[in-house]
Amino acid sequence: MGRGKVVLERIENKISRQVTFSKRRNGLLKKAYELSLLCDAEVALIIFSSHGKLFEFSSIDMSNILQRYRQCCYNTQETNIPEEGSHNLYQEISRLRAKCETLQRSQRNFLGEDLEPLAFKELEKIEKQLDKTLSQARQRKTQLMFDRMEELRQKEQELEEENKQLKTKLEEVVPRLPAIQGVGDPSKADGYKHSEPLPTLQILGHHQFVYQEQAFDARTNIPGKSNPTPGWLS
Repeated sequence: MGRGKVVLERIENKISRQVTFSKRRNGLLKKAYELSLLCDAEVALIIFSSHGKLFEFSSIDMSNILQRYRQCCYNTQETNIPEEGSHNLYQEISRLRAKCETLQRSQRNFLGEDLEPLAFKELEKIEKQLDKTLSQARQRKTQLMFDRMEELRQKEQELEEENKQLKTKLEEVVPRLPAIQGVGDPSKADGYKHSEPLPTLQILGHHQFVYQEQAFDARTNIPGKSNPTPGWLS
């Protein structure tokens, strides 16, 4: 008995659908590889899973094949359809969309994702690019460190110079401090003279009273001047 006709329809069971997808995807990738190898054809295969995961195969660089594909499509469209503004806009959108997809795929590859479909040469190319990127990042990091050290060194020199200036000003001000303090001290001001104390009468004893009286007479008895006797002594 022959096999019955297989009805192609969506598989409802999620697990069965995933298993079928994996098997047929691998078979399709294998067939694409065999076609490129046996027939010396340039083959490009792009598969997106239901979750949006990308699987691809290309016998040469994928971007080159896509570029050739776009050129063929554009040439065909330009031959059959007159050039119009909307047509040019559609071409530009298609070109940008393809470029965006290529960049997204490259980004995922650089992050270590979706590496299974890549050939040895493509993996080697990614490895070299990562080594180059890492080297440039280290060089940039080293340069930033040197720039920061130079900035700190200049800041240190500025602080040292400012410290020297402050020290010089301090050395100029310190010797003048006693003179500045003497301005507010009446006992040290120039031209200031203490007046002699007036005689005081203190009855502490007969001898002390006589001594103070004689001292007063000596100060008041000036030659050439009359010394009238105060009324309270007469």
